[in-house]
Amino acid sequence: MSGRHILRLSFDLSPDADAELPEQLRRLLEDFTPRVQLLEGGALLDLTGAMRWWQRDARGITELVQLRALAYFGVRSSAGVAGNPMLATMACALTPLGRRTVIDDSPEAVAAFLRPRPVRELPGVGGKTARLLGEYGLHSVGDVADVPQHTLQRLLGARAGRALHEHAHGRDTTVVDPTPNPASLSTEHRFSRDELDPAEHRRAMLALADELGARLRATGQIASGVTCTIRYADGSATRRSRILPEATQHTLLLARTAYAVYDSLGLQRARVRGIVLRADALRPAARATRQLALDAGDDKPLALEAVADRARARYGHQVIYPAALAINSRRPAK
Repeated sequence: MSGRHILRLSFDLSPDADAELPEQLRRLLEDFTPRVQLLEGGALLDLTGAMRWWQRDARGITELVQLRALAYFGVRSSAGVAGNPMLATMACALTPLGRRTVIDDSPEAVAAFLRPRPVRELPGVGGKTARLLGEYGLHSVGDVADVPQHTLQRLLGARAGRALHEHAHGRDTTVVDPTPNPASLSTEHRFSRDELDPAEHRRAMLALADELGARLRATGQIASGVTCTIRYADGSATRRSRILPEATQHTLLLARTAYAVYDSLGLQRARVRGIVLRADALRPAARATRQLALDAGDDKPLALEAVADRARARYGHQVIYPAALAINSRRPAK
């Protein structure tokens, strides 16, 4: 194994938290190690060189980090510690607030953690890929790990098959990047009145995803995640983020993810005043990998998307838009 000790933190941040809080948390984390990478709602820390200075193991430093974040800023967190960012992130996702999960840096410990996990929990495995693997009886990470790499490459393609094989064996060569957090794009829809109809909520999210997708394609960027903020009639708000199976710039995939976040909230008859949709962790589109989560039926919408982009570039954004937004001959107002 690598001998690295990577900490993944997930913070329980209020939607109306102080805008300065992320920077305050960064400074606190940099007291422990200079290798801090802020993420949406959390952070990655490389503790490898910090343990000797602090005279604590990775679990001890993690406990201290969580205690100080809670004492200084009232921020609770869950934490995962492992030999690489992928394993630490997976461990963190399974850990309740205020607790920590530590995966020892040994092949036996990594295998004991990884093999029982559903294959969909591995990075880069979207719904389409998970269903395809399931058709061949590959439901858990252990099932995938037992398959030769060349078999996975025949199923998924050379690059994706090789990446899946590496991840299934717990291998991840990415590093903690302390450069500033990638940029994001956001757009907001405010209803003319407090809106209770879930269908109107979804139409607004489609309009927002349509705008974000067009802006991403126009600027040659892809997004790695989506954050949806729902603002209510009483002034409160709920914010949820989701990592995309593959970074994208396509309206269809952004909208699907926004719908999934919305459905997870179980709002039912909530009085919604506004919705904000944000594309997170932007990077150049040239770095996109092959999209594994696309269904065969997605080809036509993506082709129409390219046509719409060309028409909008010439005649303006209001010329062509998704048919679902043409109900009552109007788009939701921005």
